[in-house]
Amino acid sequence: MKMNNEPLKSVLDAIERASSVTSFDCYDAVLSTVSGTARPAGRIVKTRIVDDRGFLFFSNRESRASRHIMEIPHAALCFFWPWINEQMRVQGRIEIASDDISDEAFAALPRGRQLTAWASLQSHPLSSREELMQRYHETDQRYLNRNVPRPPHWGGYRLVPDRIELWKQGEDDLHERTLWRRIPTGWNSELLFP
Repeated sequence: MKMNNEPLKSVLDAIERASSVTSFDCYDAVLSTVSGTARPAGRIVKTRIVDDRGFLFFSNRESRASRHIMEIPHAALCFFWPWINEQMRVQGRIEIASDDISDEAFAALPRGRQLTAWASLQSHPLSSREELMQRYHETDQRYLNRNVPRPPHWGGYRLVPDRIELWKQGEDDLHERTLWRRIPTGWNSELLFP
């Protein structure tokens, strides 16, 4: 089920408020996952698209976060914009994005980031910085004067939300909290105590 206009409009309005006063990428969020042995982990990801289907981000599919997603396909995103005293928390299931979406997103990356996607064995032990740089330069030579194809281990994930909470800081900790929960017929919204 897609997000209807109510939560999606509120989400996009919050991102616009945050973006209007800073050059910081307001689509950056903490992605929280949990392993099959109930070990949580968090990392910053760049959400690339926020639309009525959810929150799209990309990663090395051999990374720790990706392994967690394969074990337990649910996650959370937390966006924090301290310059406007707001945050957004999103929870839901994870879907693997199509190859077409992943190919398009990879093609839009700067060449250096494309090369790094091939050169880095993300989350695996590295003997030295020189080893990484050597792999990067070898990849650069391999694709000299031609487009860098998307590695098979790099792709997109979509967090399909079932909970979205917007939080606005209030004086004396009288914060404003609005929660949307997915229900069979759409979305239900309610206010929460701070």
